[in-house]
Amino acid sequence: MGPPGAGKTTVGRIVARRLGLPVIDVDDDVLEATWKMPVAAKLTAVGGDRFLEEEGEALCNFSASGSVVSLTGSNPLHAGAMQHIKQTGLVVYLDVDTEDIIQRLRMKVNRIVGQEAGVSMRKILRYRKQFYEKWLDMRVLCGAGDTVEEIAEKVLKAVERSETYVSTRSENKGSSKDKTYFSDVLLEGLAPDGGLYVPKNGLPKIDTREWLRLADMSYPERASALLEKCIHPTDIPAFDLRTMVFNAYGSNFASESIAPVKHLTHNQYIQELFHGPSASFKDLALQLMPQLFAYCLPQMCNYLILVATSRDTGSAVLSGFSGLSDGDRRRTGVLVFFPEEGVSEIQKLQMTGYRDGNAKAVSVLSDFDFCQRAIKRMLGESGLMGHLAVEYGTVLSTANSIIWARLLPQVVYHSSAYLDLFTQGVIRFGEPIDVCIPSGNFGNAMSALYAKQIGIPIRKVICASNHNRPITDFITTGECDLCGRQLVTHSPAIDILKSSNLERFIYHVSVGDGRLVRDLSTRFERDQYFSIPEPLLTKIQQHVLAGWCSEDDCLAAIRTVHAQTGYIMDTHTAVAKVVADRLQDGLCPVVVCSTAHYGKFAPAVLKALQFQNVPEDLLEQLKELGSTASRPEMHGHMIRCLQDSSSQAHTVCQADYSVLVEEVETMIQDSFLKVM
Repeated sequence: MGPPGAGKTTVGRIVARRLGLPVIDVDDDVLEATWKMPVAAKLTAVGGDRFLEEEGEALCNFSASGSVVSLTGSNPLHAGAMQHIKQTGLVVYLDVDTEDIIQRLRMKVNRIVGQEAGVSMRKILRYRKQFYEKWLDMRVLCGAGDTVEEIAEKVLKAVERSETYVSTRSENKGSSKDKTYFSDVLLEGLAPDGGLYVPKNGLPKIDTREWLRLADMSYPERASALLEKCIHPTDIPAFDLRTMVFNAYGSNFASESIAPVKHLTHNQYIQELFHGPSASFKDLALQLMPQLFAYCLPQMCNYLILVATSRDTGSAVLSGFSGLSDGDRRRTGVLVFFPEEGVSEIQKLQMTGYRDGNAKAVSVLSDFDFCQRAIKRMLGESGLMGHLAVEYGTVLSTANSIIWARLLPQVVYHSSAYLDLFTQGVIRFGEPIDVCIPSGNFGNAMSALYAKQIGIPIRKVICASNHNRPITDFITTGECDLCGRQLVTHSPAIDILKSSNLERFIYHVSVGDGRLVRDLSTRFERDQYFSIPEPLLTKIQQHVLAGWCSEDDCLAAIRTVHAQTGYIMDTHTAVAKVVADRLQDGLCPVVVCSTAHYGKFAPAVLKALQFQNVPEDLLEQLKELGSTASRPEMHGHMIRCLQDSSSQAHTVCQADYSVLVEEVETMIQDSFLKVM
């Protein structure tokens, strides 16, 4: 399927020959055989509207199996015909560059529906695109200048592709008879052996001409095209995936660009990842992941997602799940537990603003570890799980930060940053960039490495730590040691001692050595320490640099950048800026990932800017900052959230496992219909 001039007939013949299947061209073998006249003559005789109806009727009376069928460019305009076709086959959309089509159609305009005086071919192609997007099962993105032979090769790869997943602790990629697919990974989270899921054959490589097509697209269009290549249509069909992507990245973001890249100073550029509802980079994954989760859920039960958090995950996951459709909200809920004294006041107000419907947060008079242990205990208690399943038809699950569906959307924004630098004229396509990332759980850095794997020319990923620097120490020495760390900084999202996604990184760099990953993980759990062989460390340092900065350096960077540019960074971005200044050699542009809006850490930023007489009220603090910053603007959603939440109480639980279980059951009763 594709527009006129996409090469469907020729590509169909090549694909059929390669697969050893018969080929059917709808124009020649169905329409002209039915009408006993050329297609162009039929169009002239009956006009465009009647032609579409008769063409659709002919296709509805057609059936074939075990064949390659080349549809006409106008078949997708007839809903009944396409519904009939989709019942028996896989619809592959040839997404061909418009300029290539225009060149091919110069001699073929007499058989195209809608071609008439005053109507340009570009207008026809733009109009028809919505129908191709509606009916596709699989997209083949074609680069400008791709030959029909190259397109046919892409079609063959697309229809023959098989995407399965393995654990990072699996010793033999081919040992399991039971294949694990994207939908399984999404719902299971962790592998049964405790490892993290990764694609068995890695992520697909995207060629230069395809990247150039993506460069002219919006962020949601880029995300849709990239994710279609990573999520098999048998798990989520391309049209449904595209619908979810456009729901995820729309008016809920303060910037139309979603994750814009802006010049900061010299060769440094900032990618602003804080324009989503929670004002943190986690929105880029968590506005999409709940939709993917709800789509893959079995239809016969309810799911309650339990999350423990001490940072931005809580507000981001609450926002994502509360934004589901009415039908999905009726069977999917999320309950967040957070330490009463372990989050900032702004983070607390953002979470406790969710009280109704399918999303709720309650605090616990303990620490994050207690909340996390309580959830793991609930998920592991067969008696509790059985009671909830029988009494309420409800299954408990979780949505922690190391599941694959949280990582994959982050690959998109690293790819998009490079394309933005290209379209802005900062680089020519193929020239390298560096990426500097404030790194806690290593997921953001890992997604940048995956962006490099699919074809983005990232030279170095630079990991930035505060004075709690397990990642920096690991990358510089090959040792991971949890002893002697302190967890009180101005950049709390970096304060993660056990960086779970390092497991994916070691698996990635060791070319899938699951035995090594398993042994290191066992040692780390037992001793809180492990070290890697010197050759592997050398390989790691070819991909990644790492550095750290002090609290004073962090605050000084905020103050200096504001004085020089008027731009206000949050504390995490400031850590990355300091490390980029120290480690990046200036030979190529560097993108600094800004993972949170400065308003989320207002007290520290006001301290950095040396404000006197800082008001105690959070809203007043944000107003002070907003009046000082020339860019970026104050985050409107955050302001509204604080205005709505500041005067309302929230549920506070004792540090008692049974009390948390009661909260879970109450949440289920309030959210789902009881099974009678």
